Amino acid sequence: MFKNRLDESFSKLKRRKQKALIGYLAAGYPKLAEERRLIQAMQESGMTALEVGIPFSDPIADGPTIQYASQKALGNGVTVPKILDWVSRFQPEIQVPILIMSYLNPILAFGLKAFAVRAKSAGVTGVIVPDLIPEEADEIRKIFSSHKIHLVHMVAPTTPKDRLKTIANKTGGFLYAVSVAGVTGARRKLPVETKAWLANLRRLSRQPVCVGFGISGPEQVRELKASVDGFIVGSALVEVVRKNRPAARIAQMRRFIKKLAKECSGGR
Repeated sequence: MFKNRLDESFSKLKRRKQKALIGYLAAGYPKLAEERRLIQAMQESGMTALEVGIPFSDPIADGPTIQYASQKALGNGVTVPKILDWVSRFQPEIQVPILIMSYLNPILAFGLKAFAVRAKSAGVTGVIVPDLIPEEADEIRKIFSSHKIHLVHMVAPTTPKDRLKTIANKTGGFLYAVSVAGVTGARRKLPVETKAWLANLRRLSRQPVCVGFGISGPEQVRELKASVDGFIVGSALVEVVRKNRPAARIAQMRRFIKKLAKECSGGR
């Protein structure tokens, strides 16, 4: 099994007794030029990995916030080639591992091998495909692995117990734990059984376990950090962009990321 910057980052965080903080933004929202400045602020404030979302017209795993951002991005004319070119040009300024989140259709339309080549040249370390069934992912996994790109798989509270171990063995980079049975979106409270479920996943998985869907603030990080290796924050970050005027977005993003990063430090 190969290792890349994503693996190195998790190893470094573990030595420091820190949790990963993976920040998501939909590429092209609000605009690529402004997003570049937002990402710089995010990594300067404590984000440890960047997840770039490829907008899609039928985002079945996404709630209203990310659906809104995706539609705005598509309206701004972003495409897979434009996004990969943008990441490639921006790559020298990104000090953290880069992940891509995309539904399967855009990748297939671009071409599996062509996507892997372009993603590798853009510095991508992992790809998350929410609508890809792990048992049917061998071809994609092989192609991505040949370019040292991890294929990250998801599990949910509804995943049968006998499949959890199988998916945990197939995932690369980390295991993406969906905290709720539902779509993306910031939530004030998570189900009471989430903490125990995550702790069990961590025992099953040889890869780090990161939780996403519903992580809206430092309170959830504080509550769950003993049970996971990292947090994926998406809708809450998109809301920072959506609710603030352009002049205030950078400062608000810095403030929010710093709060999350503070809770990610000193975790067990």
